[in-house]
Amino acid sequence: MKTDTIFYSLFKEFPSIFFELINQSTEPAATYEFTSREIKQLSFRVDGLFLPKNEASNQPFYLVEVQFQPDENLYYRLFTELFIFLNQYKPPHPWRVVVIYPTRRIEREQPLQFRELFSRVQRIYLDELGEAESDSLGVKVVKLVTEKEQTAPEKARQLIEQAQVEITDETRKRDLIDLIETIIVYKLPQKSRQEIEAMLGLSELKQTKVYQEAKQEGLIEGRQEGLTEGELKAKLTAIPRMIEFGLSVEQIAQLQDLPLEVVQQASQLFHQQNVAALVELLNNQRSLFSQQDLAALVELIEPLPDKIEDLSYAIAQWCKQEGNAVQLMAWRQIRSGLLSAMVEKLLGRNSDTQETPSVSVNKAMVQNAVESGESFE
Repeated sequence: MKTDTIFYSLFKEFPSIFFELINQSTEPAATYEFTSREIKQLSFRVDGLFLPKNEASNQPFYLVEVQFQPDENLYYRLFTELFIFLNQYKPPHPWRVVVIYPTRRIEREQPLQFRELFSRVQRIYLDELGEAESDSLGVKVVKLVTEKEQTAPEKARQLIEQAQVEITDETRKRDLIDLIETIIVYKLPQKSRQEIEAMLGLSELKQTKVYQEAKQEGLIEGRQEGLTEGELKAKLTAIPRMIEFGLSVEQIAQLQDLPLEVVQQASQLFHQQNVAALVELLNNQRSLFSQQDLAALVELIEPLPDKIEDLSYAIAQWCKQEGNAVQLMAWRQIRSGLLSAMVEKLLGRNSDTQETPSVSVNKAMVQNAVESGESFE
């Protein structure tokens, strides 16, 4: 599980949760910016920093580290990064370090070298959080990361219900629910996103107008945080190519400096468009396929699970096989229009040229198209 990605996404979207974890009032959260900083010496990057927005304040800045594996060198590396950062940026604030562990046994303390520094280091052990902290929705979401696979879905459903009751801002509510879903996706990698949506009772919620409007508003807000529309569009347009090169959504999010959930949504749409393009090709240009081609597609699709990513990759590989050049060209032409519509959708607009399918494609729809050329229903 990519725990550091989860935590950093959580702190960026909901900084108040960090202050709950360190037993501080959540009021200062609005006066801090959660960010990362490159430090030139030795090519270090400090990934988790809470920096006061007001340089004249006497508030501390926090260096945050999430550590879920034993590491004898953690504190050596952490203090090296801290003091290089201090030397390079010379921040006008006192420093504090917060390290988040799932359990105390993971920590490798190294008191010989760092005992005196630990007075400014706060260690958080998630399995030792008391009942008072557990009453907080934010802290419960943090603890979901360490929940057992067997009980995590039920805990997630409870948190989603609590979020729907407690959070009035629709965009923030949607962001937190998406984050809860992402945690479960990481914890249950053998499950498809559609299966997890059904497991958490999200399928109907995601179709509501309020949820969709909040999703679009979130993307637009992301655009306004320093990116022009053209820059954001270029980043979104590059995502399909990066997926084809085999990069994970986490790698793409880091390389493109985009929220993980935006890349996840783009990835899901990309795979849907790959499959939808073949279905449309079979329905509207069936003459391009010989009986041998159709038989090969039947044999290809039959053993696959009903998982959009598997269908997408298999279809792409079939189209690229030697002898399928005509189908590949036609498939890419259709897909190009669908991908343009995908980018427009992610930008919160409707495409003027071609809309994305109104229903999610699945294995049965592909099989129907191969066998009889049936259209989307």
